[in-house]
Amino acid sequence: MKIKNYLGIDIGTSGCKAAVFDAAGSQITLAAQEYDVIFSDDGGAELNSDEVIEKCFRVIRECAAQVEKRSIAALAIASQGEAFTAIGENGQSLCNAMVSSDMRSETHVQQWTERFGSEKLYKITGHTAHPMFTLFKLFWLKTERPEIWKKTKKFLCFEDLLQFRLGLSPAIAWPLAGRTMLFDVNRHCWSPEILTSLGLDSEQLAVPVPSGSVVGRLDTETAQRLGLAEQAMVVTAGHDQPVGALGAGATQAKTAMYATGTVECITPVIKKAVYSEALRRNNLCTYDYVLKDYYTTVAFSLTGGNILKWFRDEFGQPELREAQQTGINAYELLLNAAASSPTDLLVLPYFTPSGTPYFDTKTRGAIAGLRLSSKRSEVIRALLEGVALEMRLNIDILEKSGYKIKELRAIGGGAKSPKWTQLKADVTGKKIITLKVTEAVCMGAAMLACAADTGKPIAELAEKWVCPESTVYPDPDNTVWYGKVFKKYKQLYQAMKSLNI
Repeated sequence: MKIKNYLGIDIGTSGCKAAVFDAAGSQITLAAQEYDVIFSDDGGAELNSDEVIEKCFRVIRECAAQVEKRSIAALAIASQGEAFTAIGENGQSLCNAMVSSDMRSETHVQQWTERFGSEKLYKITGHTAHPMFTLFKLFWLKTERPEIWKKTKKFLCFEDLLQFRLGLSPAIAWPLAGRTMLFDVNRHCWSPEILTSLGLDSEQLAVPVPSGSVVGRLDTETAQRLGLAEQAMVVTAGHDQPVGALGAGATQAKTAMYATGTVECITPVIKKAVYSEALRRNNLCTYDYVLKDYYTTVAFSLTGGNILKWFRDEFGQPELREAQQTGINAYELLLNAAASSPTDLLVLPYFTPSGTPYFDTKTRGAIAGLRLSSKRSEVIRALLEGVALEMRLNIDILEKSGYKIKELRAIGGGAKSPKWTQLKADVTGKKIITLKVTEAVCMGAAMLACAADTGKPIAELAEKWVCPESTVYPDPDNTVWYGKVFKKYKQLYQAMKSLNI
């Protein structure tokens, strides 16, 4: 019997990954490539779309070369939200992709929303207005770069852009379409009202379909070039956060994924769509989950694992040198160097614009409480504490809105660190389950690919594929400490906001 393997792709903000899983859900291989966000003084944050796609091809080829020849029967693509690329008549990229933290459309948000109606926009899309969303980035592009707007044949997010570069007619999974704020989450189609207001035609966008839908099959030449099976199937996955939640085994209520990537994110499973004033007021959205007829919300901080990357690049020369000499990952060395006990420092982690609940693009980050006696190790831990406190704030709001969270399932790079995971458990007061496969986004995507190829139900695959590794319980004393710190943390935000630096 011919062996069949399944490949999941995760196109993130700071890099892309691909992983291959066998039919039983065992990870066989993993490949990764990094790329840099291009920042500009006017608030721009972009990725070179052609570089991203080329590196996606690299990780696919690298994975395919490490498994049985032509055994990868299907692949599915998960992607960061919001970022889009303008594609010209001949299929070329006309601009870089504006990623989530690109704030250049900030001045256009209020103008567009007032004209359209903020409550109406929320009821259609399940999201509240923010410059991160594709809608406002497109409005900025139309206003500030009209020459690109006029030449554009297609506007594609990274999931559908990779499909397009694979030679297929692009489709976009509902969870990713929802992150554009162009999508009607109730009717599951591009919103005619929003597109008309923007002056955009639905033909310029990928076709929205449920996660797990077959987009098409690769032609012989493309399959051979990438090392995939003849006529390998390409399947939709969607927005990386709910795909990762599936890969973490979040298939029922009261369970949520806690992801540490560039962005720190908590994604619970919701049985039905909820549009409440409390959720709207706190910018907690409602949109499609990867399981059909289920929904999710995303509580997130745009400053997540990238705060550790910032520290590594600016102050981590000792770890970078040691990493070069020993081969140990510099992030692992930094986490080992972090203090083991709670610190007296307090960090507001707004090193980028904030995510939920405030959607604050102006208030800046801060490290408070420094003395000449403060240690480097304390600063490292305090940065991680600040991000965890921001996520505690989000959990607190979700639970007050009726979404009880019993357990968190940790994925992403941070899940590999026992020290970091314990810190998160202590700060949030929730038990955290770590998984044998930490690349849950790739696993969730591969699961969708396998289900499309075999016809097996997704929930059944999730039960077999997802293997819990350990359960981390909060330290009661530390949780009490962080409960007191949490009150000060909320005050720090108000103080920094009032300074308006």
